[in-house]
Amino acid sequence: MGLFSSAEPPLTEANLSNQSGKTFVVTGATSGYGLHLATILYQHGGKVYLAARNASRAQSVIDDITRRHPESKGQLVYLHLDLGDLLTIKKSAEEFLTKESKLHVLWNNAGVMIPPQGSTTAQGYELQLGTNVIGPFLFTKLLYPALAKAAADSPPNSVRVVWLSSSAVRMAPTPAIDFSNMDYHKDEGAWTKYGRSKAANVLLAVEFARRSKKDGVASITLDPGTSMTDLQRTMPCWQVAAVKLVGQRPEVGAYTELFAGLQPDIDPVNSGNWIVPPGRVVAGRKDLYDPELSEKFWQWNEEQVRSYL
Repeated sequence: MGLFSSAEPPLTEANLSNQSGKTFVVTGATSGYGLHLATILYQHGGKVYLAARNASRAQSVIDDITRRHPESKGQLVYLHLDLGDLLTIKKSAEEFLTKESKLHVLWNNAGVMIPPQGSTTAQGYELQLGTNVIGPFLFTKLLYPALAKAAADSPPNSVRVVWLSSSAVRMAPTPAIDFSNMDYHKDEGAWTKYGRSKAANVLLAVEFARRSKKDGVASITLDPGTSMTDLQRTMPCWQVAAVKLVGQRPEVGAYTELFAGLQPDIDPVNSGNWIVPPGRVVAGRKDLYDPELSEKFWQWNEEQVRSYL
């Protein structure tokens, strides 16, 4: 583990209960935190959809996990998902919904970090805004019927959407969303853009919690910590070296996600809390829990995806 990561995770593969009968979706499940998380869920009998872009890589991951855990009664299923192209997301959601009527936990784990300046999605959004925020918003919206149906006959607070944020929210200015500059015609630094995208994840989690409460679907957001994963592949070498020095093992980020998704006694996001490694509930950045800002930002996302529903 890194220099400053010493606490023991409260929920790991060692003490997770049997997950047979539950269906999960993990976006970005072929590397990093998502890969570790999907492995744990499979080990404990869950049916896990690995939502990712690359089919051959996903199949390789599935083959490797099943080879390493031959005793598991779980299932691993590849689901094509490209969060950088809104035009394809409905088809991905429909593919899931033709196979499953219920979804117990959706981990919005996938993301991009510090791509080359000027990188955009297929629809022309700044890449981090599009991939980390708008794409997951649309995917979650389309999968919502399966979440609501699972919640109807599940224990309270057990059906969840987990929104992966980051400690980088501190790099987002105040206010975190500049509605006059969503196309970045006034350019900003790569870290500022990343911080804004991660702050946006918290805002979506807050508003989702308000809207989904009536159906019993909980909303949780978290900072998974800092580890050396594929997410850092575009960072400068000196920053990569720093992450390797002080960062945590990738499993710790996965344990934090596991805690957010499956720990039974945590408060949902509308309490103003979020989760930090290795599984602690703490107060989040206060302005990101503002109901007016979160609702306004939700409506902005609604406008962006209306043509893709």
